[in-house]
Amino acid sequence: MASAKRSGRSRVRGWWWKLPLLFVVVSVGQVVALRFIDPPVSTFMVARWLDAAVAGNFGFRLHYDFRSLRAVSPQLPLAVIASEDQNFIRHHGFDFAAIEKAQKHNEKMVARAEKRGTPVRRLRGASTISQQTAKNLFLWQGFGSTRWLRKGLEVWYTGLIEVLWPKRRILEMYVNVAEFGDGVYGAQAAARRYFGKDAARLNASEAARLAAVLPSPKRYNAAKPGPYVQKRARVIQRQMGKMGGAGYLQALN
Repeated sequence: MASAKRSGRSRVRGWWWKLPLLFVVVSVGQVVALRFIDPPVSTFMVARWLDAAVAGNFGFRLHYDFRSLRAVSPQLPLAVIASEDQNFIRHHGFDFAAIEKAQKHNEKMVARAEKRGTPVRRLRGASTISQQTAKNLFLWQGFGSTRWLRKGLEVWYTGLIEVLWPKRRILEMYVNVAEFGDGVYGAQAAARRYFGKDAARLNASEAARLAAVLPSPKRYNAAKPGPYVQKRARVIQRQMGKMGGAGYLQALN
């Protein structure tokens, strides 16, 4: 009996070293497959649907309709680059200059809040479009210790998609899985919901408003923008012009 138990423990220990290898094989397989296949759903969509089910909201529906980048107005990918990641074409998944700049800004905001005895406001993130695509497509939001686990996996998946996908595919995936409102995912669903038109017909102003709500899509509404979204959209639209308009995207080809 004791011999059998030792044999069983030995077999279990013999599998531990294989688990990381299995993860590598599965994750690489996922990323390679999605280089060519449009995803029917993302982990963030599944998580949102489960949240609604747990809350008893069985009538909740996800709005998602994947469209190729050719079927999306170039104004929207330009707007999200202007808003979220202006070094997207140049970096390899991580914008270290933006990370350093965000850290300095956040330290200043924390110091001011502590001095005034008020809550910390307007902390700045530095996630690239590649990182956000990896998180939205494969991972979860995460809280506490699970958030740090997610951060580590995010680095891994970001590296994979940067190596295995062209920039155009990363951008195409992002504008299709990004959340533009509660349960509204991607350019086509957002264009239909907020402007009553296909994503191919979005103009620069509408695209800028959609990009402006991305930091807090459940809080802001692109169809009924408040002062913050209006101001942010104007800044994004000016930046789109400085970048050279839709012609800027030719570098992705």
